[in-house]
Amino acid sequence: MSTALSSTETSRAKEGWFGEARRATADARALFAFRAGTLRGKSRRYAAIGVGTIVVITVLVSWLPAYLPEGDGRRLNVATLLPSALLGVLVISIVSAAATGGGRELLPRDQGVAFPVSATTDHLGALMMAPLNVAWLLQSWTLMGSVSYVVGPSWKIIPSELLVMLWLATGTSIAQVVAWGIEWLRRGPGGVWGVRALGAASTIGMAYLVADDKLVPLLDNSRVPLWIVQPILFDTPDLLPWVLRFAALPAAILVAVALGAMVAGAVAARQPRDELKLESAPYRPRATPRTELAALLRTDRVGIWRSVPLRRGLFVLGLMPGAVAVAGALEWSMLTILPGLVASGGALLFGVNSWCLDGRGALWRDSLPVAPKLVFVSRAVVLTEVLLFATLLTLVLASLRAGVPTASELVAVLVCALVVVLQVVSRSLRWSVSRPYAVDMRSARATPAPPLVMVGYSSRLALTTTLTGMLFAVTSRVGVDWTLILATPFLIFSAYRLVQTAAAWADPEIRCNVVSTVAS
Repeated sequence: MSTALSSTETSRAKEGWFGEARRATADARALFAFRAGTLRGKSRRYAAIGVGTIVVITVLVSWLPAYLPEGDGRRLNVATLLPSALLGVLVISIVSAAATGGGRELLPRDQGVAFPVSATTDHLGALMMAPLNVAWLLQSWTLMGSVSYVVGPSWKIIPSELLVMLWLATGTSIAQVVAWGIEWLRRGPGGVWGVRALGAASTIGMAYLVADDKLVPLLDNSRVPLWIVQPILFDTPDLLPWVLRFAALPAAILVAVALGAMVAGAVAARQPRDELKLESAPYRPRATPRTELAALLRTDRVGIWRSVPLRRGLFVLGLMPGAVAVAGALEWSMLTILPGLVASGGALLFGVNSWCLDGRGALWRDSLPVAPKLVFVSRAVVLTEVLLFATLLTLVLASLRAGVPTASELVAVLVCALVVVLQVVSRSLRWSVSRPYAVDMRSARATPAPPLVMVGYSSRLALTTTLTGMLFAVTSRVGVDWTLILATPFLIFSAYRLVQTAAAWADPEIRCNVVSTVAS
């Protein structure tokens, strides 16, 4: 067989980098239009409402805080924290992108076989989809609201917010470069252990900064964020600082996007070693389970813990909030917020569409001579186990600098963890049964539902679990009895919702819809 370049490959080689960039941009635009075109009926209306809501909230947080009362030096305090906030956004973006590694956003990996697109298109797609993430939106809104509060009601609020948006775009582009770079290292010889060593070194370095009280001074004295916020903080009629920054940041964005495309191309030339090794490795058969439930539990657990993206995401989700809590030395009464954060994040990895883990195997599993409700119980138990594992990992880390808790505080944190986990499990399984989606969860960046749907899911879960955590923060100060009394109605309602969802899953028509969707 001839290995010479085809006519299309020859023309691409002649066009060079600019031709490839132009073609990748056109492909990304076409893929985005394709995904938008798959919306039908109510989904199209809901998507328009979701996008409109994001735009309205962005405008409001960029404008309303400027008219808030100044208070006793609060504006100055927020202004002092702005450089640290800008650097924090960059760090969080890098960690979030690096934890998932490189992968497709606009086009699933299995569809890329029939419709091949370039690595540059993959890179541009990931950048386009980055804002459709509730964590990215929340940190962006917080930063924009802080800048609006510092600037106050003046004409300077418009260029200040534009400068912040440019910084957000710069941070996202840089984070994507780092993510592709780590994925390139991970796919190289000995790359898995190299990435683990890099993560361990970063963790040790962060622990040293926290233990030696050098983290806050390092954030406050960061030169790049200080350089960016200088025209915002200092009222000067000179336009040169604004011009320099409005010229430097777009240039940095272009450089980061181009560099990310180059690294993405290098990643595409390497095979995903850890995913392929895990999927193709031989496994010693174990003894036959004694009960049907035990067999189902074993199958469901294997489906999660033998998935590299899910396992990686769960460990990062369990470690990151705990590390932040250690850095901030949170008290026990404040730790009630963490279980909801971790449980919601864990459900967003797969729980909100948990049947998609079966994929095409859902047809085989549904043909097994097992009671449908037993299958539902197995999935609920495994999802609860996974979320409790990540939650307890976070709480163990957070407790290292929280001091010795009182009995009331300890009970409040543990009961809150149980309550929010059951809240998230019951709601996630309800969504899994009522709104299934076909997703290939083997991809490192696969999400269990479309991006806009994920924004809605994450917002609802975050709101519910945060309010619940705040209630238990109050009971941690008043006694164990009040904690148990408060937990009772939450637990009963979650159990009632699980029973309802199990009954719906037992309905043959509903189950057929779920199985046919996730297996398609």
